[in-house]
Amino acid sequence: MHFKELMRSRYAVRAYHENKVDQTLIKQVANAGRLAPSAANHQPWKFIAIDNEDLLNKIRGAYPREWFQKVPNLIVVYGNHAESWKRSFDGKDHCDIDVALAIDHMTLAATELGLGTCWVCHFNPEIVNGALQPEKGWEPIAIVAIGYPVEIKAPEKKRKSIDEVLSFNKW
Repeated sequence: MHFKELMRSRYAVRAYHENKVDQTLIKQVANAGRLAPSAANHQPWKFIAIDNEDLLNKIRGAYPREWFQKVPNLIVVYGNHAESWKRSFDGKDHCDIDVALAIDHMTLAATELGLGTCWVCHFNPEIVNGALQPEKGWEPIAIVAIGYPVEIKAPEKKRKSIDEVLSFNKW
């Protein structure tokens, strides 16, 4: 798929068919995240793919929305602030930025594979950590819902105009 078409096709899917996504496809999606750039190439991320129904149900409890309870697969994306690059001038931590880049790569790869995704940040991290028992220092940054979308066609994107977000040589 041409990149411009891919960008237009990706949207936050909130209705999925019940079919599980094959682990081979999940691995391709995660690999796209692995290949994302990160500050100073620190790669402070881990991707935990969830397709086990008991574990899915536990993690679904972290975000009690009706549509989320029916998602067939999840990828929990963790970041580690101790492993991420910090800007020397002010200590700005780039962990969340790096993880966001990885997730963006994953959502675009999933779209190219005919899968739908929804990037979820509003969840209870204690429930997620209780289910997955991560190593010390790892924070769940986001959950990526992934599956076969009921609707194939992306809705019209509502975005600011380019003139509202871009200027040259001045604020």
